[in-house]
Amino acid sequence: MTGQHRIEDLLREFAPQVLAALVRRYGQFDACEDAVQEALLAATLQWPGEGIPERPRSWLLTVASRALVDAWRADSARRRRETAAALDPTGHAPAADLAVHLAADLAVHLAADLAGADRDDTLALLFLCCHPALSPPSQLALTLRAVGGLTTAQIAAAFLVPEATIARRIARAKQRIRDAGARFELPAQPQRTERLGVVLHVLYLIFNEGYTTSSGPALQRTDLIAEAIRLTRLLHRLLPDEAEVAGLLALMLLTDARRAARTGTDGRIVPLAGQQRDLWDIAAIAEGQAILTRTLGTGPVGPYQLQAAIAALHDEAPTAEATDWPQILALYDVLTTVAPGPVVTLSRAVALAHVHGPRAGLALLGTLDTDERMAHTHRLEAVRAHLLEQAGDTTAARDSYLRAAKMTASLPEQHYLELRAARLHHSAPPANPAD
Repeated sequence: MTGQHRIEDLLREFAPQVLAALVRRYGQFDACEDAVQEALLAATLQWPGEGIPERPRSWLLTVASRALVDAWRADSARRRRETAAALDPTGHAPAADLAVHLAADLAVHLAADLAGADRDDTLALLFLCCHPALSPPSQLALTLRAVGGLTTAQIAAAFLVPEATIARRIARAKQRIRDAGARFELPAQPQRTERLGVVLHVLYLIFNEGYTTSSGPALQRTDLIAEAIRLTRLLHRLLPDEAEVAGLLALMLLTDARRAARTGTDGRIVPLAGQQRDLWDIAAIAEGQAILTRTLGTGPVGPYQLQAAIAALHDEAPTAEATDWPQILALYDVLTTVAPGPVVTLSRAVALAHVHGPRAGLALLGTLDTDERMAHTHRLEAVRAHLLEQAGDTTAARDSYLRAAKMTASLPEQHYLELRAARLHHSAPPANPAD
């Protein structure tokens, strides 16, 4: 790992922890988030030349705290000038500098925060970002930014909406958190249940962004995968009786178990059907299966349990040919009822093609052509190309592969799709780009 990548990994790991420490102490989410961003910028500029500090989290906490004090002082000075002008136009009226008291308070508590640097309030931060004063889309966007460490562009890709929309959504969310006077603490049971659906969706999106990165030169980001699994484990320990929390953890483990086989020695994508299955993580598969076995039947079956069951069927198959596609299709039929949406329809089309032929899958894909939510992703064209190739329509398949390649900002996926288009005249068996 290069020094720059090491710095990026550390900043992504510690930024939510530093933000959580500041918000826990002072409760001003918007001001604290701005201060953390200043600390991250300072680290980006200084660490490459000066080296990574011995205690990077403490360094970031100190710099962010100083930025918070500076912001308070600037605000206090402005308020003092306005008050003085209102009370005494000559400018001789005394005024207390609240920033002095705030700075002193900050210095005392900063020492305590640094002493307890191992404390991780990320989960409390996660629930704060899912405050009921925010709309569900704003909850997701803010949490992905503050907890997941995703950029605005990455969040936009996850939501399938323009980047400018996400930027405005995050700004409004921070304002509403402040206006609502939200407290930094794990909510009581009734409120915790209400927010759980959004929290799970956020963790799901973080994992997906890590497993198949939406842009850049890497297919996957192991840091985001690890963080999503870590936070989901924490949530599972906190709420051991919530079946969907367990289902999401199982889904992540069963999916991530295939990570080592997803690329070849040359770095190119290897689709599910062509993966070397002895590279799959047996321990992760066993853990995911055990969690799923304990969970199914203990409560209402939700979308994460169903997706985990589908992932388990893929992992249990010793070969691609042995995959139980009829059972997978049956599970997608249930999932379509429980959580309908274009992404579910897309995946169901692949299963339908395996059971009833590619033309059946293509017919189902046609129902998504007018769905605006699919306009910002290459997935529809990629799956269409795969099914057209299976159906023997190589000319249309090549066109769809090339259209999909132009729509993705992920370089590995772009190269893969371009390669599929270029190789259509060969006799290589079609691969499944929906993996």
